[in-house]
Amino acid sequence: MKRNWTALALTLLAAPLFAQAPAAAQAAPAAAAPALGPAMTGLKMPYMRIKDILVRAAEKMPEESYGFKPSPEVKTFGEFVGHVADASAMICGMALGEDAKPGDNEKTKTAKADLVKALKDSYGVCDKAFAQSDAELAKPLKIFGMETNRFAAIGLALGHNWEHYGNMVTYMRIRGIVPPSSEPRPAAPPAASPAAAPAAPKK
Repeated sequence: MKRNWTALALTLLAAPLFAQAPAAAQAAPAAAAPALGPAMTGLKMPYMRIKDILVRAAEKMPEESYGFKPSPEVKTFGEFVGHVADASAMICGMALGEDAKPGDNEKTKTAKADLVKALKDSYGVCDKAFAQSDAELAKPLKIFGMETNRFAAIGLALGHNWEHYGNMVTYMRIRGIVPPSSEPRPAAPPAASPAAAPAAPKK
C-alpha cells in the first residue's frame, strides 16, 4: 500500500511539469541573430555610410551627365558607377567565400537606370558579406594571389568604395551638383515648449 501511495504522489508531482512543457516550448523566444563581434560592429558603420551616399550620388547625377568625363583618358561618371558595382559584387563575393568573377556593367551599360540597379544589386552581395561575424571573416582566403583572410576582402571593398566616391564627388562638383555627403543636414524638429503651470485658484 505504501508503495502505491508513493507512486501516486510522484505521478501527481510530475503531471504539472508535463502539462507545462508544450506551453514553455511555445513561449520560447526566437533565436537571436549571431553577434557580429567588435571588429564587424565597428566596420558596419562606415559600410552603411558609403553605401548610402554612393547610391544617392548615382541617383542624383542627371542622366545627361552619365557620359561626362573631365578629360579623355579617364572614366565617365557612368563608368565609375558600373566599375564600383562590378568590383563590389566580386570582392564581397570573395568575402563570402565564393568563387566570384568580375562583372561587365562598366563595359556594357550606359543608361542611368541600368547602372543604378547594378550598383544596388552589388550591395545586396555586400550586405551579406558585412553581416558575417568576426569568426567567419577570420577564415583563410586567397585574394589576388595573396594568402590572407576574409577580413582583407572586407577592407578592400570599403576602401575601393570610398576611393571612387571621391572621383564621383569631383565630377558632381564640376557639373555644379552638391554631392550627398555635403548636403545640409535636415533641421532638427523644434523642442516642445514646457507645459504652462496651472493657475492658482482665486481666493
